[in-house]
Amino acid sequence: MVLSGLQIFKYLPAAKKTENSNCKKCGNPTCMAYAMKLSKGQAELSACPYIPDVLKSELAYSSKQPQKTIDINGLKVGGENVLYRHEKTFVNKTAIAVMIDTDEPDWKDDLIRAEKFEISRVNETMHVDLVVFKGKILPETCINSIKYEDFKNLDLQIIEDTDFKNVAEQLIKTRTIAITEKKEEYSKPTVVHFTDFSDLESVCAKAAFYICKYANMLLFDGFDEALFSTLMTLRQNIFTDPQKPLQVEAKVYEFNNPDENSLIFMTTNFALTFFAVANELENLPVPSYLIVTPSDGMSVLTAWSAEKFTARMVANTLKKWDFSSKVKNRTIIIPGLLAHMKDELEEEIKDFNIMVGTVDAYTISDFVKNLSDDKSLE
Repeated sequence: MVLSGLQIFKYLPAAKKTENSNCKKCGNPTCMAYAMKLSKGQAELSACPYIPDVLKSELAYSSKQPQKTIDINGLKVGGENVLYRHEKTFVNKTAIAVMIDTDEPDWKDDLIRAEKFEISRVNETMHVDLVVFKGKILPETCINSIKYEDFKNLDLQIIEDTDFKNVAEQLIKTRTIAITEKKEEYSKPTVVHFTDFSDLESVCAKAAFYICKYANMLLFDGFDEALFSTLMTLRQNIFTDPQKPLQVEAKVYEFNNPDENSLIFMTTNFALTFFAVANELENLPVPSYLIVTPSDGMSVLTAWSAEKFTARMVANTLKKWDFSSKVKNRTIIIPGLLAHMKDELEEEIKDFNIMVGTVDAYTISDFVKNLSDDKSLE
């Protein structure tokens, strides 16, 4: 743990009330100001001539990186400094790699599938992170790659996935000691190597656990699109910054080729809300628009309570996309949780009527069925 300014200050002359208190030789007006800058890395340790040796040792230990960062052609592996992401955040997501043996007859097919693999989710497009080539041939590829011999020489701890219980205990022990005790022998990033690819359900279950605790890389002797899609989806959730909500781009989204008379829905740019609504709109038998307002990734009620969803903001969003000139339908369907904003929105947005929609996304389909005879949409 990095020492705080107050923890540093207690070692300085002002805290001990000696004759060198607040001497300004460090370039700061007080010892406290210097301590605060030192804790943030904005001052040099050598600036103060009265730093005691015990503080130097404490600072050296606190600044030591618990886990090494290994760079594989731009792919960063390791470098973690917390056990739980809510403490700060995880740094480098668990790399997902595939081993391709070029001595095998079908290796080219595996490489082509790996190169073409792509999954897009919450404004992120994900691919295979690394291909490790084993065999006599070293082909050129668009994916980041490395020879198996070179891979083995990296400063990584490679663990064979043989017994789940032992592997799990080893991963947890390695990360815990690295973070809490900063021992050099536990500082290597960990790689779990799956050599048995026969039972994909078992592989998926174990790999999912290893992503959570605490593999820095998963290496598979085989490639499966469904497996990799599942693991990357999980990984994306684990390695998001808990202090930064998942959000999508604020704009007008189109579903099923809408025209000027199509239904118009509205929500915030909170990713979970967006995808819940988008999934329902994609499956409707009619086309529609979805207006997504900028709300710092907050859910509907949270955005409203934090004044991130206001009538003025909605009006600005519609104006930005010049939406009123693109459609003849004059009714916008808002989330049911914002029913109390109906009058306020209609007063601010003169070009549209406001209709209160559903509270839950899964009821949108039934809601739309009941609109077939609704004169307000004409």
